[in-house]
Amino acid sequence: MRHGTTPTTGKVLPGQAPGLHLSDYGLQQAMALAEQLPSRFGNVASLLTSPLERAQETAHPLSERLNLTPIVEPRLIECDFGEWTGATLTKLYRKPAWRELMAQAGNFRFPDGEAIREVLARMLDLVAELRAKNKGETVVGFTHADPIKILATEALGMHLDQMHRISVATASMTVFVVGETGINLDSLNTGSLTKGPAA
Repeated sequence: MRHGTTPTTGKVLPGQAPGLHLSDYGLQQAMALAEQLPSRFGNVASLLTSPLERAQETAHPLSERLNLTPIVEPRLIECDFGEWTGATLTKLYRKPAWRELMAQAGNFRFPDGEAIREVLARMLDLVAELRAKNKGETVVGFTHADPIKILATEALGMHLDQMHRISVATASMTVFVVGETGINLDSLNTGSLTKGPAA
């Protein structure tokens, strides 16, 4: 699950900076997600969430509905955008490095931050651990757009350079099925409310 909409969605690159909370609309999205998910998946073995407030707040309505305490999972955190953390997107769009990110994400490292391949590595590490511990069970994780895009790119067998062809809306569900053949993408960008910012 991607977290719900925040006041800066589509305007600022918040990254791993703490203190960003859901907007009123984001809270509505989280409630809608909690209503939809149980009927879709039935029993949920565990809930995981990024350490950031916006992800934990999105997980809260579902945790109450399922009576499950979310586990804070550091590997689900947003990318470390380094020097770009907190910058407005309009400013970043003008940077030559932004064009490099859009064209060659697979080899990109955010200035003084994380490399895209490092995000993929931590997500794959988490998936492997969950498969070993929760075989045959449903695990729900609340995270951020880029980690979902990166994992979806891997599941589809696409090159990481193509990750930005995938769009992940706020408070949307992306379903991965993990088995003997690896990670398969079951569905992308579904559920929750559709009105409002999607970036």
